[in-house]
Amino acid sequence: MRQPLILELLATPEVVPEVRSALRAYLDGPCGDLQLCATELITNVIRHLGEGVPVTVRASCEQGRTRLEVTDPDPRALPVLCRATGDDETGRGLALLDALALRWGVEQGPGTKTVWCELPGGDRTSPGEPSAVIRADLEGMSVGVIAR
Repeated sequence: MRQPLILELLATPEVVPEVRSALRAYLDGPCGDLQLCATELITNVIRHLGEGVPVTVRASCEQGRTRLEVTDPDPRALPVLCRATGDDETGRGLALLDALALRWGVEQGPGTKTVWCELPGGDRTSPGEPSAVIRADLEGMSVGVIAR
């Protein structure tokens, strides 16, 4: 089983491309749907809680699925799936997530909220492969991955 990717960062528009790159590196290849879901979840934090809010982005692969989680410090601001009309400039993020994900949901903890989704694929490693440690310092966040 591949170890999870955990990114602790401040939610700003500038970190979104770095998170997308980290997810691609973690999965060792294209992962457009996962990257889009990450973009939407981080953007929701920025839009509803503000720029600079600390978040944890976690990705894990297990049993042929990739799970993405974005945790923020406000358990009260819950996401709501709505249907945007043609003229609306916002309101499509969770609809995209809902269309792409096998399933998604919200978990509330003491002082936190985690919005998660699961997508097909991503579990490309076999149990016999050696472990490797990947470390990178991306601008504004610290990344440590133990990949199998």
